[in-house]
Amino acid sequence: MHSRIIYHIVWTTRDRRPVLDRVSSAFLYRYLRAVATQERSRIVALGIVQTHVHVLITAETVTDLPRLVQRFKGGSSVLINREGHTASGGEVRWAKGYAIHTVGWRGLDVACAYVESQAERHPDERIE
Repeated sequence: MHSRIIYHIVWTTRDRRPVLDRVSSAFLYRYLRAVATQERSRIVALGIVQTHVHVLITAETVTDLPRLVQRFKGGSSVLINREGHTASGGEVRWAKGYAIHTVGWRGLDVACAYVESQAERHPDERIE
């Protein structure tokens, strides 16, 4: 039997500084999807604003969640800063920790809508 679990993962920039921009967000969309695939998961929805990231994923029961999140956060900040994936040239640093919740299959549509509506929920943090 092949099982999949849905996770909603959220993390913020250090001190909730508004450092994410159109260039870093475009990089994150590509990078997070690639890492998810490598770690036996799939991104269902992604919401990025200037201060935080929401990711909704499906994962296999054997997926190592701490490793996945470490690669999402640690790997992305290293590459964004080393390769200059920001419009301003500013440094992207993540706050310690993250929030993670499971989502039931019946709640998937609501969770997707929530994650994808982050720009509307945080209009002052919208990335143009």
